[in-house]
Amino acid sequence: MSLEASSRTYRFILADVLTAGYRMAGKVSVTTHGAMGFLNDPTKSILDIHDARMARLHMPTKLVDHFELVRSLKSHVHAVCLSRREDLGPQAIVRGGYSNVVEYQIRLSTPVFEVEGIMELPGRFDFAGMVTEGTREFLPMFNATLTAILIPTLRVQSAGILVNRRMIDMIALLNQRVKPEN
Repeated sequence: MSLEASSRTYRFILADVLTAGYRMAGKVSVTTHGAMGFLNDPTKSILDIHDARMARLHMPTKLVDHFELVRSLKSHVHAVCLSRREDLGPQAIVRGGYSNVVEYQIRLSTPVFEVEGIMELPGRFDFAGMVTEGTREFLPMFNATLTAILIPTLRVQSAGILVNRRMIDMIALLNQRVKPEN
């Protein structure tokens, strides 16, 4: 899709896009609905990353290549890290239309990454509903840290991380952590 072919206003936001093998740092084109609106749009399955700098996960500091444009299937993206919470989109979209939310400190994992941070939910924590119901494929986490499981030197701290719910293996509430006995 070319940006000129649409009547919508687009802007670029900085993003780190993480797949099973690569970290791509670049710019993603979004509308006024932000990254949440674009990534959760069921009519588009491709994610274009402009001015993309690519690094393999197992060598996170070594730049592999630099492209004007890299295309990826959204379904293969594990997480998208954004430096500003505002880049996620309007609060109504980010919160799923709810005005009152409860903050949960959580740790989740995908086959490749662990993410620890805050998830805002409209009520009680419901894992089954979160990963199987609704139309949002990417779930927002705030003030989060993403770490590669096998390469702990790969850490991304971010104001907002969108995690592909189809990639989630497990979620744990940090307030349910068992305290060690002394």
